[in-house]
Amino acid sequence: MIVNILDKIDTFMYYPVLIIILVFGGFYFTARTRFVQIRQFKESCRLIAEKPHEEGKVSSFQAMIVSTASRVGTGNIVGVSSAICLGGPGAVFWMWLLCIVGASSAFTESTLAQIYKKKDEHGNAYGGPAYYIEKAFRSRIPALFFCFFLLMTYAFGFQLLCSYNLQTTFQAYSFYDPKTTPAIIGAILAITAGYCILGGGKRIIKLTSSVVPAMGIFYVLIALIVIIANLKNIPHMFGIIFEDAFNFKAIFGGVSGSCLVYGVKRGLYSNEAGVGSAPNASASAMVSHPVKQGLAQTLSVYIDTMLLCTATALMCLSTGVHFGPDVEGAPYVQNAISSLFGRVGPVFITVAMIMFAFTTLLGNLYYADNALAYMNHKKMPGKKFMLGFKIFCILVIFVGAIIPSKAAWALADISMGGMTLINIPACVILGGAVFKALRDYENQKQAGKNPVFFSKDIGLNEEDFDFWKEDEA
Repeated sequence: MIVNILDKIDTFMYYPVLIIILVFGGFYFTARTRFVQIRQFKESCRLIAEKPHEEGKVSSFQAMIVSTASRVGTGNIVGVSSAICLGGPGAVFWMWLLCIVGASSAFTESTLAQIYKKKDEHGNAYGGPAYYIEKAFRSRIPALFFCFFLLMTYAFGFQLLCSYNLQTTFQAYSFYDPKTTPAIIGAILAITAGYCILGGGKRIIKLTSSVVPAMGIFYVLIALIVIIANLKNIPHMFGIIFEDAFNFKAIFGGVSGSCLVYGVKRGLYSNEAGVGSAPNASASAMVSHPVKQGLAQTLSVYIDTMLLCTATALMCLSTGVHFGPDVEGAPYVQNAISSLFGRVGPVFITVAMIMFAFTTLLGNLYYADNALAYMNHKKMPGKKFMLGFKIFCILVIFVGAIIPSKAAWALADISMGGMTLINIPACVILGGAVFKALRDYENQKQAGKNPVFFSKDIGLNEEDFDFWKEDEA
């Protein structure tokens, strides 16, 4: 009964509510920024190599890597597979569209996080959506609701789902017993992650942090090999993607289970554009102009969806192996890669999932800490509270491995949707500052300058900001 209730809430939240808000927000930001995510793509690539504005501070590239580490995870493999198996091949097209349009939302929210960032006692920058949401609505209440949903997402929903997704990769092996194996895997994962969360395992964290980027590149190369091996199927593959994506009779005949809705759901889960997660990392970057970090974040969205998600989708569909609800998640990807690599294929997917899942489980708590600090009047809660919170997060990881698939996905979708419902309207309200900042940046670039931002240049009161004051330049 609980699962059914969650599923109904999930269904209503995404259709019609979130689809309308995401489409409106994405196209609005795209139009007002004049397709900044496409026009300034070359500039975005250039900016990630730029050093921080102040020596020893967080660079634009480092902040982008933190947010990319959160975006890149099990959703790039299992999320894409679930979208195809449950919604159909057309979901891939809607994921692509959400990525391109959503990149403008990512630009807007990260630029806002930079404009309204705060300064701590050491001169470091911090901030995120909670701070600009408070400014947009002139009240802490919407910001507190946002923080609540963020905690529900990153300390609960995504942790459950990440753990569940990982244990499904073991279904391909003969030793898997649905009655006992999920609990065993959940316990091992919870103990290992818990050791790191409670302050140990620094070597494990360092190892996974360095291995995951390499694993992501290797995963794309493996997918490319599979696609090339099935080159003759490529025309048919793109044919079924576009045929299914534009089969509006089927879409409107059952919208909640259509490729459109699943493409939006899994696309949003994967790239998080407009959700309000990446700005928590974006605010920490020390750049000379807020737009620089906004542009860097558009790359993060492209890396996640256009590179990793597309690699999974094309690899699976090019093989022509069966897809459907019975192979939803990891099994579909494992079957696809096995068609070329045999028994080695599922093992590779399992290893990749372990790496992606582990860094995701730890990285999610970075955003949770930021929300807790805001809720506790801009400072971290006491040690006893944090210990209890961390123990709760460890238990969630274990529970995630043993709960039903629908419950895991619905809880993650609902909590993430709650963040988006607050974040997008706040970005629309404050969007004028972003559009002015973008024009200021482009004017300075045309004049041959390295753009430097001052809040007064776009009509904002310097006294309202911790940064961007001309007398402190």
